[in-house]
Amino acid sequence: MKTRSMKLGVIASALLSMAMPFTAKAQDKVEASVGADLVSCYIWRGQDLGGVSLQPSASVAYKGFSLEAWGSVGFESKDDKELDLTLGYSTGGFSVSVTDYWFNGGPGYFHYGARNTAHVFEGQIGYDFGLLAINWYTNFAGADGVNKEGDRAYSSYLSLVAPFSLGGLDWTAEIGATPWATDFYGSNGFAVCDVSLGANKEIKITDSFSLPLFVKATWNPRTEGAYFVAGLSF
Repeated sequence: MKTRSMKLGVIASALLSMAMPFTAKAQDKVEASVGADLVSCYIWRGQDLGGVSLQPSASVAYKGFSLEAWGSVGFESKDDKELDLTLGYSTGGFSVSVTDYWFNGGPGYFHYGARNTAHVFEGQIGYDFGLLAINWYTNFAGADGVNKEGDRAYSSYLSLVAPFSLGGLDWTAEIGATPWATDFYGSNGFAVCDVSLGANKEIKITDSFSLPLFVKATWNPRTEGAYFVAGLSF
């Protein structure tokens, strides 16, 4: 889920998507980009979603509006394949988006029934103050989790991200929490599930070519899990 790759979690979190939404400034012409990350494992909001993965992306933006496709394919056959589509808008530090997450292994892609779908639809709203970025995410349709009573949980996630520079590197510190009970995140109530610290740098290959390397350490206090991930962006 997006947001979403380690690139989103470490590099793009400083710019505000799993964390995974695409942010664009108002521009007078259409801008498009493609890329891919290779990550040592797929960690999203404190959850382990797979091993070594290739995570391609493509986006197009115009006057603050953006449309992004993002995917993840694990090297192990047991890992799920994922395809996410995000429609967003940003102006200044404000951003809002809607994401359609989809995993294989369940109903086919074109199944959108209330009880027969592998899609999860999530809304996001946030603001980047420069020193701190705040984002709120809520699932509003699709294969969402349930609460303690068995009702739709409208599973939500709050993220606080602070970028900073230290020792010649760009860093991001992040805290993420679930505000209420949902089995979508495996929480029984308010719970901090992601405490992360990431850094990135350029690895010089030749005089004219370099690769962005990023690393991220993540701790999940709720599950007592810990992860250290490295990745390359192309």
